[in-house]
Amino acid sequence: MGLLSKQVVLYATLLAIGGSVGWAANQYSNLNRSIVESQEPQVSKNQPEAAPEATSLAYQRAQPATVAQSKLPVNQNFIAAAVEKVGAAVVRIDASRKISRRSSALDNPLLKRFFGEEDSSPLEDRVEQGTGSGFIVSTDGHVITNAHVVEKADTVTVTLKDGRTLDGKVVGIDPVTDVAAIKIAADGLPTVVLGNSKNLVPGQWAIAIGNPLGLDNTVTAGIVSAIERSSSQVGIPDRRVQFIQTDAAINPGNSGGPLLNDRGEVIGINTAIRADAQGLGFAIPIETGWKIAQELFAKGRADHPYLGIQMVDLTPDLRQRINEDPATGLKINADRGVLIIQVMSDAPASAAGLKPGDVILKINNTEVANAAAVQQQIESVRVGDTLSIEIRRQEEVKTVQLRPIAFPAEKDN
Repeated sequence: MGLLSKQVVLYATLLAIGGSVGWAANQYSNLNRSIVESQEPQVSKNQPEAAPEATSLAYQRAQPATVAQSKLPVNQNFIAAAVEKVGAAVVRIDASRKISRRSSALDNPLLKRFFGEEDSSPLEDRVEQGTGSGFIVSTDGHVITNAHVVEKADTVTVTLKDGRTLDGKVVGIDPVTDVAAIKIAADGLPTVVLGNSKNLVPGQWAIAIGNPLGLDNTVTAGIVSAIERSSSQVGIPDRRVQFIQTDAAINPGNSGGPLLNDRGEVIGINTAIRADAQGLGFAIPIETGWKIAQELFAKGRADHPYLGIQMVDLTPDLRQRINEDPATGLKINADRGVLIIQVMSDAPASAAGLKPGDVILKINNTEVANAAAVQQQIESVRVGDTLSIEIRRQEEVKTVQLRPIAFPAEKDN
């Protein structure tokens, strides 16, 4: 090939490279422009529906508002944009309570033999302190966190990202869902944007903000690993929550902080880590958390429908063990379903005639395959509403009607 031909080929190659570089630069510019445009503050169109009771002015004030934000540098990614959108509305919560060592120690009959009822032994009181996270949902100071962060606390302080520390008043806690409501005396506060967790699928982005291990304003990111994890699967069977599972790092101190989607909307309340977990955390879906929080802000408590039954998922193996054990007094014919193993006295289930050995098939004409599904259907109604339950009792299928009462705090179910 002659020199002129080589120059022509080289020139054509440079044109091709230049065209590709120019196209890529143009695409990068368009991408940055779309990122900046998508970062304009917007109120989510999928805000969770307010509870039926949410008609008071207090509820209206508690409705979240969008955080005002400035233009972000074009080199920031979506995680940084999401954090910038709500970061100022994430708070640190410090709670403390005084524990009387003498009074708790002398509750032990064995120790009373040594110290006596009137003994004034020098057992000093001690103060327990804990740190958690929370997020602001109204400009006039409504804050949501976990119940276990502030339960039985004597004092609660809320520290904002701008450095202000304010006294917090615990308006109400709900141990059943582990949600708590706090009020701080301030106005014009930044707030989060509530998203929608109903349509989550595993693999979507998840971003956690909080104060783990005392390290304020920590951001971690991962994905939604699974949805609708039952409280039994998570290891806290006394909760009535279908958890979001995520591999975004959640550590002690993250409790009560928000779990965000890739748009910076709150999809969950970070709440639990398993002691044996390797990088897995769990969050309360925001629909559940927001519904309970509204009740707490309005009346200081949340009512949960209660039937008065204990139930387990029925399997062929469980059926065989029950039928072979004469002590149970039961003969189960079904291999699958939700088996009632105990009915509490003076409860709606007992009054309606439900018995141990009954297998629940449907709740309000909706088929239920496991105990978690039964609980979900029960939670979907209000205290006092009529509930229809279809059961199988040996060879007979029958339907009973009952009205749930409010969940008694001292009960486990």
